[in-house]
Formats: sequence, structure tokens, C-alpha cells
Amino acid sequence: MFAHRSIYQDGWRAVCPVPGPSFTEAGIGFGALALTEDKLRELDAAHWELYDLRKDPTETNNLAAANRDKLIEMIATWYTEAGKYNVLPLDSRGQMRFADERPELTGDRQVYTYYPGTQTVPENVAAKVLNRAHSITADVDIPKEGAEGVIVCHGSNVGGYVLFVQDGRLHYVHNYVGAEELEVSSDGPIPAGSHALRYEFEPTGPPDLMAGRGTPGIGKLFVDGEQVGQAELSVTVPLALGLGSGFAVGRNPGSATSARYTSPFPFTGTISKVTVDVSGKPDHDEAEAKKAEARVAMARQ
Repeated sequence: MFAHRSIYQDGWRAVCPVPGPSFTEAGIGFGALALTEDKLRELDAAHWELYDLRKDPTETNNLAAANRDKLIEMIATWYTEAGKYNVLPLDSRGQMRFADERPELTGDRQVYTYYPGTQTVPENVAAKVLNRAHSITADVDIPKEGAEGVIVCHGSNVGGYVLFVQDGRLHYVHNYVGAEELEVSSDGPIPAGSHALRYEFEPTGPPDLMAGRGTPGIGKLFVDGEQVGQAELSVTVPLALGLGSGFAVGRNPGSATSARYTSPFPFTGTISKVTVDVSGKPDHDEAEAKKAEARVAMARQ
């Protein structure tokens, strides 16, 4: 895991931590080591540890120097098993690995459609909006007496984003890892009736993932295609929204993504659907959305 290696066999366990016994002793932070061929040879030559778990279950007595023959045997066995199970090449990038796309049924989709009254969608299969241009469009109906509540929420109090109505106005809040809330608000109330409420994010620079900072950008709010709010988001969540941070429509399950309301803060109007577009195009293509939905339906047959 993250290029740390170990193998167990007949009571023996060999371990080779990366970048060394500890980050402090190695003088290198998590994910900062470039694991070149030369560095791998160095680790193999001097950094493997060996423990006899039958006598030392807590792994406090390193026998690598005293039992060199057994250590070499264990290292050779590790390479045999690593080749057998496609472990190589080793990847020591640490947090940078979380930014990699993983194979999924929806991996090639650019448009996602969600509906109210459903279970929370887990983060690993929800639309991935971090570090990219995207838009979120909600088709809603506001009653004469007005409405309030969460339209769409993705995250929790430790990070995420939420689009909601409060005091008659449309708001978007990006919760940066629980440390800061960045907000875009409409300049006036939303009138009663049927409306398309949209949030758009336009990146203005690259992310700095090693520093824990996602893509900065401009957030914009629209009502029926007319811009009603704009603000600069100096930083965004860099890699992931955290365990248990799912995507929900019409409410905020779990801990509140924004301190501006109390969960679940359900939407009191009517939501027909929510469309998330990660294509980077300024306008949502309804025809393309239907094609994407058809492709997914066919893939599930």
C-alpha cells in the first residue's frame, strides 16, 4: 500500500516501509518520495525488516541482520508473488493517487441526472466535480409562499458543497475541508413559479494537490439563464469529500455541509430533477444527456 511492502510466510514476516522506518527518520513526507529503480534497489539492500511472529508477535525484534539468509528468501518470495498478482510497478505518490480516475460503469459520462426521494449516492459513484469546470442545474417549482431548504448536497461538515435556498435567495457554499466556507449568493429573491436554478464553476488556475489545495475558480449562479450572483473561490476541496460524504437531492443527510443551516434542512418547494454536467461546456446539452442515459441503460442489460 503506497509502496509499503510486506509478506508473511510460515510465521515469518518481512517488511519494507517507504520512505524508511518513519517519515521523521527518512526526512521525507507522505507521498513525496519518487520511487525510481535506483531508490528501489537501495530499499531492497538496506531497509527490509524481518520478524519471527511466533516469538515476537508485536514485531519489536528486527532479525534482518542476524538472519540474512531468511530475509533474502522472503524478499525473493515477495517479488515472486508481486509478479504473480500484478503488484508491480510500485506507486509511492501517496495522496496524488487519490486524484486518479478509477474504472467505473459511469467513467466516460459527462452528464448525470438525479431525482429527489432517493437514497444518498456514495461519493465514489457520484458525479466528480472536483478540480474541473462543471455546472449543477435544478428544475424546481417555488410555491407562492416561497420555499427554502437544500436542493442538492454533496459532502458533510468536513468538506463538500451544497446548493440551497434561504431567506428567499439562492446560495451555493463550498466547504473547504471543514476549515472555510466559500459562498456565492443571488442578489435577489427567487420569484414563485417554475425555474431552472444553476450553479457554474469556472477554474482560474491549477490545483496544488501536494499542498492540499484544489482548483480555484469563479462560482456563478443563474436563474432561468440569467446570472444573479458571482464570487471567487480561492480554494476548493483537493481530492475527496471524505468517508460517508454522499450526494443527495432535496435534503442534507448527516452533518450539515454548511454552518448556515441545520440538517436535514429539506427543500419545501418541488424538485423535478438535478443535472450535473462535468463536460466543461457552458450550456447543458439535453440531447447529449439523453444519449448518456441510454448508454448506461444499455450497459446494464
